[in-house]
Amino acid sequence: MILPGSKTSSLVDTNVWLWQVYTNAPVSSSHAPDKIRAYTPYLRQARQNGATLVYSGLVLAELAHVIEKTEWKIYKQRTGDRLKPKEFRHNKPVERTKVVEEVESAWMQVQALAVPIDLEVNEETTNAAMARFRAQALDGYDLLMIEAIGRAGAGQVKVITDDSDYATVPGIQVFTNNDIVLQQAPLQGKLLTSR
Repeated sequence: MILPGSKTSSLVDTNVWLWQVYTNAPVSSSHAPDKIRAYTPYLRQARQNGATLVYSGLVLAELAHVIEKTEWKIYKQRTGDRLKPKEFRHNKPVERTKVVEEVESAWMQVQALAVPIDLEVNEETTNAAMARFRAQALDGYDLLMIEAIGRAGAGQVKVITDDSDYATVPGIQVFTNNDIVLQQAPLQGKLLTSR
């Protein structure tokens, strides 16, 4: 894994934040424990090397979604209840309170570890994101994030992520510990080996 150099700003993707700030991250996926071990020292060292970690408010939407989905799955496993996600949200107030507390706690930690970058999502951004959707294999959250940050005039976009989808986006620099991306990068001439 290559670290962002000093005096750089790197957008931290939701999956990396999730593993850093969510109490139940280890149960969010089977790979989470390994990812926590990989990215925790990576982010610490990036900050020690002078990299500025940034986040967008767009991350909150995805972070809240993943946390709520994970808490719903934990609840279902614990109780055997077959509630649908919206039923869980609306009909289990004690569980909803837990979800809200988890999201609030996670978001406060993101805000403490990084600085915000204001990204505008308007009709122009969303239309461009739709055009990108046809050309690049990104989900909706990532489409808006990449399009908005590219339009913010922040120079070269640098993203710390474990999401292999970002590797398909031309013109950005991806910092990752994703094995598939790291195996494919040299074959595509995209592996940066020096700082």
